Amino acid sequence: MKIIIALVVVIAAALLAPSPIDSLAYQPSQPLALDGAFTANDALQVTQLTQLPNSSRGGEDVAVDALGCIYTGVENGDVLRKCPHVDWEVLANTGGRPLGLAFDAQQNLIIADGVKGLLQLTPAKKLTVLADSFQGQPLLVVDDVDIAADGTMYFSDASALFPLKDYILDGLNAQPSGRLFSYAPDSGELKLLADQLFFANGVAVAADQSFVLVNETFAYRTTRVWLSGDKAGQKDIFTSHLPGVPDGIAADTDGTFWMALYAPRSALVDKIHPLPFVKNQLAKLPKSLAPIPPAYGFVVQLDKDGKVLQSLHDQAAVAIGEITSVQPEKDGLYLGTLHGPAIGKLAF
Repeated sequence: MKIIIALVVVIAAALLAPSPIDSLAYQPSQPLALDGAFTANDALQVTQLTQLPNSSRGGEDVAVDALGCIYTGVENGDVLRKCPHVDWEVLANTGGRPLGLAFDAQQNLIIADGVKGLLQLTPAKKLTVLADSFQGQPLLVVDDVDIAADGTMYFSDASALFPLKDYILDGLNAQPSGRLFSYAPDSGELKLLADQLFFANGVAVAADQSFVLVNETFAYRTTRVWLSGDKAGQKDIFTSHLPGVPDGIAADTDGTFWMALYAPRSALVDKIHPLPFVKNQLAKLPKSLAPIPPAYGFVVQLDKDGKVLQSLHDQAAVAIGEITSVQPEKDGLYLGTLHGPAIGKLAF
């Protein structure tokens, strides 16, 4: 009897304890079926892996410079470079979590750091902050960056409510606060292009410079913001109902886009989204109890209008899973991961 009373007390205390979120009811889109262009395959199982140094993990994004050296940022804040026939070297430590990477015309490495903001690392290894606040409020989760032909930097701030360490709470909360910004390096002007995004993630400027895309991770869709033409300044949906969780996205020179889907969608997560009370209670649980989706490798190619052309899978993550970025280069697709000890390359 005492045990039952103790359990009742514990459960009551848990229910009465304040939740870190005040979630909204949200009805997710119906996912597209895994058929047609989404038909499962194992094309990614031939991915070539390059191990990260010194037990580093989480090469979230990959960038390649004009000399063919590859760069990534890892969980401990290190920014790493590996040139052909040379071992990895540490270029800098941001003191945060480097996520998205892109090179400008001067071969400065622009870093979207999920803790420190939008950063610049020069070829001389000088690290500076370009933007870490907007209208007096900190940018909480600068997630990805892409650079237009005119040098304008477009970057996402995934959430204005929760820091990077609490990204799961942002998903449960279902109150979209992500934003897309532009940054002019010559003037330092920071502009808000879109807000109320469901965890603004990967960013890509179209090859013809007419629009910029931003992935909304927790809405399973991609938003397009027009940069030129009659629709300049307007936004619309580029693609939606994705059967996976969109993370990074990158433009290819042929006008298409490559998107990384971190994992297939969870039917359980979709079922609890309309239930705020349940989500508020789940948010109280330790992070260690959060469900971990099975590792799965998943990337898709889309045309300039958002139509899926093909998908590449590694269903059992034999070679690579938890893919967070896909960067097309002349010699193949470079793949980053959230926690993996290596980065990948699918050679053409």
